[in-house]
This record gives sequence, C-alpha cells and structure tokens, in this order.
Amino acid sequence: MTPTPTPRMIRFAKVSTALLLVGGVSLAMRVESQSSKKVGAKKDAGKSVSQKGAQKASPAQTASQNVAKPAGYVISIPNTVVKISMLPIPAGETNIGGQAVKVKPFFMASTETTWEAFDAFLASGPSTKPYDQTDYAPDVIARPSKSYILPDLGWGHRGYPAINLSFINCEMFCRWLSKVTGKKYRFPTEAEWEWACRGGVKGELKMDDAMIDKVSWNGDNSQDSTHPVGKKLPNGYGLFDMLGNVGEWATDSAGKSVLCGPTFEDATADVKPTARLRWEPSWQESDPQIPKSRWWLSDGPFVGFRIVCDN
Repeated sequence: MTPTPTPRMIRFAKVSTALLLVGGVSLAMRVESQSSKKVGAKKDAGKSVSQKGAQKASPAQTASQNVAKPAGYVISIPNTVVKISMLPIPAGETNIGGQAVKVKPFFMASTETTWEAFDAFLASGPSTKPYDQTDYAPDVIARPSKSYILPDLGWGHRGYPAINLSFINCEMFCRWLSKVTGKKYRFPTEAEWEWACRGGVKGELKMDDAMIDKVSWNGDNSQDSTHPVGKKLPNGYGLFDMLGNVGEWATDSAGKSVLCGPTFEDATADVKPTARLRWEPSWQESDPQIPKSRWWLSDGPFVGFRIVCDN
C-alpha cells in the first residue's frame, strides 16, 4: 500500500531537484540573491521594539522593563564581519518536569545562530569525511562533512537561522567559537532556556493570538518556512524568536539533547515555553546515506540553536 504523503514529505518533494550532492556553503550562497527578494517582501512583517516603539509591549517586556540589568556584550568572530549580541539573563527559578530548578545568571545570544556565523565555522578548516563515525574527545573540534543537500533549502541565507543541524554539529560550532574567542560558549540547559524564554514572567505565560503573532513565527503566519531572525518583538530580556522560527538545541538534566521551544511549523495553540521535541528517525527520513549523516538533518528544517555563556 502506498503511504499517504505527509505535509513534510510533500514539502521536501518540491525541493528535491535542488537537493544535489554539493558543499553546503558554496551553493547556499548562489541562492542568496533569490532569497533576498523574499526578505524584502517580508521585511515589514514584524519589527523589533526599537523599530516600532509604538507597538504594545508583551507581558514579559512589561514585567521586566524596570529591572536593572548588567550590560551585555558583542562577540566579533575573528577574520569576519559577523557579530553576535549577548544579553544578560538574571538568576531565577523555573519548573522542569514538576521540579523547581534554580538558574544562575548567564548570557544568551539575542537571536538564533545565523548562517553567517555558521558559515564562518564551516570555512575555518577541512570538512570531515562523509561517513566518518569518530567518537570525538571533549577538546577536539571537527567540521561537518559537506552536505549533500542545499542546507538552507533555498529559503534564505543572509540573516536566516542555520537549520537542519544535528546536535553534534552545533556542539562543534560552540567548541570552535570558544577557541577563537577565548570565552566558553555552549548550549543552554533546558532550565536556562525556559527561564530565558519566559523573559521575566513567572507562572503561565498568557498571550492572545494577536500578541503571539507579534512575537512568533509559527504555523499560522510563517508560510511554512523560516524567516530572518529578529523581525518579531523581543521578550522582556531582549531575546528574539524564543517562541517560534526554529526550535533550539539544549541539554536536559541528564545531559541529553532536547529541542526547546515551538517552531515555524507549530499552531498558535502550541506556542508556549514548555514545547519540547526529541530527535527521531523522521528527522532524517529522506537521507539516502548509509549510515545517515551525523551532521545534517535532511528533514529537520525546524532545528536550530542559540548559544550561551556563563556569567
């Protein structure tokens, strides 16, 4: 019996002609001129608070607008013009799996990691061989193998979140960034991520559909693709896209990978800080390689990450 096509299968069938055996960075740059038209058409879809000060603030913004905060800082990636804004997140406590978890102060990137930053990592050294399954020591930095698909799927590159990335791929980015900057960068813990996502709001984060539309790229407004980072309103800590666009890798209490937050595929009703996903085989269903890539998720366009640094 022929299985009924799912929306995700249909979407990847449409882009299958573009999924050639290519290097991720070089071919991705060729579609940048096309994707910039999409960005131009959507550039007014949402503005940050600083761009549209007259817009109504979110509950999280209101809750923390009078709280004194330490200064953030900007990462300048060596030998590039790429910068990452790091914002201070205060200490607090959140509930994970029915347990209260205390969170120490830390810094978090204001946006999801973009392709510009990830491209700098890709270009920083030789690619790994396609089928290499090496167990890497904690101090080893490895670059991903060349992607056999167009990594950004032609949706957009400049200013867009890096997608289709496995946990180890993002982990190696953090190791590389730590080495070239001299500061330790890592994934957030699940508790850190949720505390930051709430933006200063304790308990239930209540938002109506209109407010969700202002802060989130989700299944009701995304047109089934990612969007450039920082185009919706930030939360009370100044963080963009915590409640949409792509899910973000984090580590749970056992050190296992977990994807936190809603994505551009989720309905408005599912836009909440408690949204979670775990890796499953369907995220690489269309990958024909044996073994399947340990670096790239052929069916994970909703998977991204953002970095944190200890205070």
